[in-house]
Amino acid sequence: MTRKTDSSSDILEKARAATDNATVGRVFGTPVEKDGVLILPVAVVGGGGGGGSGSGSGAAGIKARGEQTGDESFGTGSAGSEPEGEGSGGGFGYSARPAGVYVLKNGQVSWQPAVDVNKIVLGGQLVLVAALLVTRSILKRRGRRRHR
Repeated sequence: MTRKTDSSSDILEKARAATDNATVGRVFGTPVEKDGVLILPVAVVGGGGGGGSGSGSGAAGIKARGEQTGDESFGTGSAGSEPEGEGSGGGFGYSARPAGVYVLKNGQVSWQPAVDVNKIVLGGQLVLVAALLVTRSILKRRGRRRHR
C-alpha cells in the first residue's frame, strides 16, 4: 500500500477555483433599469477554507491491535504489518444572502434593506413562547393563593 498520489495539488486547484468565484459580482448583482430607475442588488458574502495533509509510517501512542499484554503497552501500528500512513483533505465553504438594494431615481440614491421573513417569524415565535410561559406562571401563582 505504497501508492502515492499528488492530491495536495488537486486541493490547491480546487481552492483556487473556489476563490476565483469570490468576486465583486457576488456582492453587487447585475444592475436592473426600468422606467428610469436603476436598482443595484447587494449581498453579504462570506467564505473560508482549509486543508491539510499527513503521511508517516506510524503514530506513537496508538495501541497495537493483537497485543494482549497486561500492561496495556502501546505500539506504532497494527500487529503483523508495517504501519503506513498518508492522507490529505480540504474544504471550502461559501455563503451569500441578500442584504438589500440601492435604488437610484432622479439623481437620488436610497437604500432598501432586504426583509428576512424567517427572522421575523422566529422572533414572533419567541415572543409567543415567552408570553405563554409568563401567563402560565401567573396562573400558577393565582391558583396557589386561592388554595391557602
